[in-house]
Amino acid sequence: MNLYTRKKRWKIVLATAALVIISASIYYTNDLVNQFANEERNQVRTWADAVERRASLMRYQESFFIELRQQERERVELLAKTYQKVLSGSLEDEFGFYLEIISNNTSIPVIIVDQKGNITERQNLDHRFENQTVFEGEFKAYFSDYSPIPISDTKQLLYYRESNIFSDLKEVLNDLVTSFLTDIASNASSVPVIITDSTGTNVLQYGNLDVPLSNDSSFWQEQIALMRSENTPIEVSFLDQGKTFIFYKSSALLLKMQFFPLMQIFIIALFLLIAYLLFSYARKAEQNQVWAGMAKETAHQIGTPLSSLIAWIELLKMEEKPFEGILEMERDVDRLETITERFSKIGSTPVLEPINLVPLLEETVAYLRPRTSKKISYILDIPRQESFMVPLNEALFQWVIENLCKNAIDAMNGTGKITLTLKTEGELALLDITDNGKGIPKSAIGSVFQPGFTSKKRGWGLGLTLAKRIIKDYHKGKIFVKSSILNEGTTFRIVLKKHTKKV
Repeated sequence: MNLYTRKKRWKIVLATAALVIISASIYYTNDLVNQFANEERNQVRTWADAVERRASLMRYQESFFIELRQQERERVELLAKTYQKVLSGSLEDEFGFYLEIISNNTSIPVIIVDQKGNITERQNLDHRFENQTVFEGEFKAYFSDYSPIPISDTKQLLYYRESNIFSDLKEVLNDLVTSFLTDIASNASSVPVIITDSTGTNVLQYGNLDVPLSNDSSFWQEQIALMRSENTPIEVSFLDQGKTFIFYKSSALLLKMQFFPLMQIFIIALFLLIAYLLFSYARKAEQNQVWAGMAKETAHQIGTPLSSLIAWIELLKMEEKPFEGILEMERDVDRLETITERFSKIGSTPVLEPINLVPLLEETVAYLRPRTSKKISYILDIPRQESFMVPLNEALFQWVIENLCKNAIDAMNGTGKITLTLKTEGELALLDITDNGKGIPKSAIGSVFQPGFTSKKRGWGLGLTLAKRIIKDYHKGKIFVKSSILNEGTTFRIVLKKHTKKV
């Protein structure tokens, strides 16, 4: 198992463990939120039931009050008939009975007014009007709640008001209504509440709502519509105010809690993303330092035996009969010097110079041909009449080409064809390196440039990683797998900006 495979498996294991932990945390949090939501809904329902019971009690009190008013009206009518009998003088033997009815009225304020507005009889008046003799002004307004009862034959009118007991009861009932509405608007369950009139649009009271300063009607209509969609409004009827509707909905805290799991997912994802970016940046910086140190140490180690080889070649030249392989040895020594130069430049910013890609590719292929199997053929599809001037570091760029060609040779098992195609596209130079080897699986195409990835039994998986580093970081270009078909071949593409002449 190579380094990349182990790394990939560890990533899968860690990602799975993280997913399980996050899922368990979110599940637990969501369960708590649901429990809280159910508890609040139960509280709201309990509150709504309590409101219904109180409303039912208020309705009973009002029905009792209406009945009491009706009975009081009947008592007044009885008084009016009694006064009519007394004033008309048609009492006969029942005079004592009628006087008893009048004297038993100790609570209903009553006055009798003649045609000129003079008060002829009074009973149970407020102390403010005890000396009032003329029916006018404030005194007249005081008895204007109910229509007078005419006393026949005498052309007098009997005016009355609610009894003192009835007025006290009515005041208590109004206090109960006000207290009822206030308690609903500021309920202990922190439920947003709106109380409207019978139309369901005019707001009488509200509670637990953040009302904007504008306080426009659209806000209230929107809130009422929202509450109506959540819960059926409670209908309550009052004696003076008539029918009212109580609208309510879930509390703001519950709404916030319902979105808490989503916020938790977002925060965890943001934390993981930041952590990944930081660790990725630290790992990349560490890799850069390791590669640079390794490359420079390799260049240093190669330098000592290379100097010795140069000296031995010079000694061989001094022989009477020079060794036949001296020329090739000198070429290999030159290549070793180039390799040493390449390693020494890893980790430092290379100098880029305008270089024509055509002769550079020809030179690279000319070096590779005698050093690879004769069963490998190289095809250069290059418009030689055209100039491809590109800012390059020659030594590093040749390293990339050699690396891609050697990978192609391994993919073809030492037999096949490598095609190098060069063309332009606007201000870009495009170089395609194609082989007819075994190809790359689609699942691995996105990973071929990662450190440690290799399909060889022996290999570190650093060749394509260094190639990408040279093209992307040093030459500001692109390198990628253009296409790959299993058992048919692979094409790598390198994209570089052409050199722009300064005027």
